[in-house]
Amino acid sequence: MTVLNLTDQKPFTTKDGSTIRSILDRTNAPVEKQSLAEARVPAGAATQRHYHRLAEEFYFILKGAGEMEIDGTVHPVGPGDAILIPAGAWHAITARETLRFLCCCAPPYAHEDTYFA
Repeated sequence: MTVLNLTDQKPFTTKDGSTIRSILDRTNAPVEKQSLAEARVPAGAATQRHYHRLAEEFYFILKGAGEMEIDGTVHPVGPGDAILIPAGAWHAITARETLRFLCCCAPPYAHEDTYFA
């Protein structure tokens, strides 16, 4: 059994510019097929538009408000919204208010699987 607390995880910046804290992934647990992290994007900021060749992602918005863009379609997002980002889909999230959300990736998040135009 592995039980880790979010407050014990050190934040880092991903290739797309968001700040995340890994909750469970290959770096801190015997995880093989997915990863779970908390991400934050400050008000007025956005992640850099990118895609992942391998990873399918779920975002679950905990706090804040913003807009999610996937393959050119923009949708407002806020607390309680769950977002599916298919592998290969171009995407970015913009924060009108500071966003805090969970990000689940399968296979696990890897910098090497993040691509830009």
